[in-house]
Amino acid sequence: MEIFKFRNGRYTLYWTVVYIIIIVLLVAVLMQLYEGGYVSAWFGSFIVALVALMLMSVPRKIVITEQTLQIRCLLDITEISLSEISSVRAVSRKEMGWKFPVFGSVGFCGYFGHFVDFKRFRMVEIYATEWGNFVEIQTIYEDTYYVSCHERDRLIELLQK
Repeated sequence: MEIFKFRNGRYTLYWTVVYIIIIVLLVAVLMQLYEGGYVSAWFGSFIVALVALMLMSVPRKIVITEQTLQIRCLLDITEISLSEISSVRAVSRKEMGWKFPVFGSVGFCGYFGHFVDFKRFRMVEIYATEWGNFVEIQTIYEDTYYVSCHERDRLIELLQK
């Protein structure tokens, strides 16, 4: 069993702090404007639930067992059978520029969720805590996953066996 841990990049930490400041300011402004009315309470509850959902989805580590590749988040595991992986390759930052989030996080504790790849017009899943060192994993079912990993050459080597 091999374990690769995700590491937060400098920009990820910066954007997380910026998002938290913006959220706190918005909640404070709404509380002042509506003086504790249902709009500010609804918005505050919605934001707390959204932040909690995102925090539970932050990728923590990649685990390669004899039969599977597991991308482990706090409360979720994405599991890919090694026999179903058709290709693995390193991806540059430039290639990642065509991805647009549909349901996920961009900068708040990382980059993860479902994204649209406008270059190839398809849905992909991204699990990254930094915007770099990407590995593209494609399955025989044409599912595409992108993970960030500091030891990407070692990860690619293990998955190509």
